[in-house]
Amino acid sequence: MPFIDIAFAAEISRYEDAEFEDVARRNCGEDPETRHKDIQHLREMIKERGECNPRRLDDAYLLRFLRCRRFIPALAHKLMVRYEDFRRQNSFLYECSAFGLESVRHVYAGTLPDNPLNGRITLMRFGRWESELVPIEDVVRCALLMDEVAAMQPRLQVLGVTIVVDLEGLGVRHVRHLTRTVASQIVALMGVSFPINIHAVHVVRYNWFLSTFFNLFQQFIPEAAWKRLHFHGYDMASLHKHIKPEHLPPENGGSCQHVISIEEWIRKINKYKDEFMVKELIALGFKVED
Repeated sequence: MPFIDIAFAAEISRYEDAEFEDVARRNCGEDPETRHKDIQHLREMIKERGECNPRRLDDAYLLRFLRCRRFIPALAHKLMVRYEDFRRQNSFLYECSAFGLESVRHVYAGTLPDNPLNGRITLMRFGRWESELVPIEDVVRCALLMDEVAAMQPRLQVLGVTIVVDLEGLGVRHVRHLTRTVASQIVALMGVSFPINIHAVHVVRYNWFLSTFFNLFQQFIPEAAWKRLHFHGYDMASLHKHIKPEHLPPENGGSCQHVISIEEWIRKINKYKDEFMVKELIALGFKVED
């Protein structure tokens, strides 16, 4: 089996090996001896406060939220409330074919393999968005699908994600489609309202247009997230201080041999999806064709 297929078969796996425990302790503050107590604490908090009504309360589901909030139940609860609010307010985003978003080509990509320092590296390249052909809602939906699939995977819950926002080519034809609502949705999907452990967001290859683009987003970025936000412009050496070149694509001064387009990601996830993933996606509101 080719490396890419092996990687995607593993992508669906929910197996946690021995090494997993050490990484979870380091990245998430997870202690096997107190894990059950923390899960139960969060479960009781959800029931007592009544601020949200999650569709699941099992251990594996609550772990998603604890792992990206350093196993602090109060913070995990706040995140769950924001997540449930997002789902309620944006339920229409889930009303699409989960594996029918291949038209959102070029916008998102990722590099393989993942690495212990940065976790999964996700590339967001909004300047490549074919804005006259693909509605902004589908661009957001695609990011939503990526988040929901990532949140199902214990490995990514622990490894986390590093985002590189590459704004090369961004212009008026793109920004005119952006609204406050869309900006708030994108910020939410970048970890503010989702159980995704975001290590950092690196913004590269931008020009004077950044101020117009960024002004839409900054009002939705919480204070705690600013320390994880880095601006490098066209200084790839600055980016490489945070991410080694072997984990980056050539346009970012890298040498990674496995840059996975969003089209390929969708096809492979569709190919290797299992019954659990199908049920989860349908429960979320997505359509999954046979």
